[in-house]
Amino acid sequence: MYSRQEISTIKKKFWTRFGQYMKPVGSASGETVNWINYKTGIKHLYFRMDADNNKASIAIELQNPDLDEQQLYFEQFMQLRKILAQHTGEEWQWRLHDKDEDGVVVSRIINSIDEVNILKETDWPLIISFLKPRIIALDKFWDLIKEVFS
Repeated sequence: MYSRQEISTIKKKFWTRFGQYMKPVGSASGETVNWINYKTGIKHLYFRMDADNNKASIAIELQNPDLDEQQLYFEQFMQLRKILAQHTGEEWQWRLHDKDEDGVVVSRIINSIDEVNILKETDWPLIISFLKPRIIALDKFWDLIKEVFS
C-alpha cells in the first residue's frame, strides 16, 4: 500500500515523463503547446488526461456552471461527432451532465482503457501509447473546429 505522498510523487513522475515525451511533438497550429495542461482558449472547456490505479482516460470536459450553456456546447460537439471520430479513429463515450469526482456536474466526451495502473511503472508505456495519439488527434480536431466555439 502506498501513502498519499508516495502516490502523489509517482503520479508527478509519470506526468513529468509524459510531458518530456510529448515536448518534441508540435501542435497542429504550429504553436507551442503544453500537452499536460492543454489550453483550449475557451472558458469552461478543457481537454483532460487522467490515470489512476485502475484506468487511464482522456476527455473533452465541459464545466460551465450554467447547465443550459453546458448542454449547448455539448450539442455543438454532437454535431461535430463524425469529425471527432475521423480524427481519433474511434467512437468515444458521450456523457451529458455527468458528475466528476467532487460531485460537480460536468459533461464529457471521453475514452478510457481499463486495467492499467499509473502506480506500476511497467504500465507507463501502455498509458502513454493510449494517451499520446489521442491528445494529438484532439489537437488536430480542435485546430479544425475551434472557430465554432469562439
